[in-house]
Amino acid sequence: MDVFSHGLWAGAGARALNLKRKKPLRVWLAIAWGLFPDVFAFALSFIYLNYFRITAGGTPFAIRPGEIEPPVGEQSFILRLTHHLYDASHSLLVFLIVFSLVAWYFRRPVWEMGGWFLHILMDIPTHSFAFFPTPFLWPLSNFMVDGTRWGTRIFMLTNYSLLAVAYTVVWLVDKSRKKKK
Repeated sequence: MDVFSHGLWAGAGARALNLKRKKPLRVWLAIAWGLFPDVFAFALSFIYLNYFRITAGGTPFAIRPGEIEPPVGEQSFILRLTHHLYDASHSLLVFLIVFSLVAWYFRRPVWEMGGWFLHILMDIPTHSFAFFPTPFLWPLSNFMVDGTRWGTRIFMLTNYSLLAVAYTVVWLVDKSRKKKK
């Protein structure tokens, strides 16, 4: 799924949970954790590829999926590193270890990190083998799911329509609760 959708879904989830919680989640932090796995994995590649586009007189920020994941023999160090960072940031095991360490450090769970967990869960069925399938069991297993390609128009239209519905429902429920008070 695209990085912006991950942030928006994490924000919608945090807003929805806040309707029931006495101590509200920090929505901005849930959004940041929802963005984290892709930003962690792709930031270096994004900078690297755009540097070469700009210096070659091309258009920056116009990276297509095939440019992020070229054939293995053609990969530079940065692009190989991207794959390793992607494996780590999209692993449920790595998430659980980091979540546990952060909870231990702060002496309480940081539930906003659920945005990261949600990101992984949403990527499993929305990435195909053709473009960064989600290694959610890494490093224990290389098992991945050949999911639906998220980059299609129909998927994007459906996804953003569902996001609009989710935010509308949360807003309406919140509004009705405030009226009752």
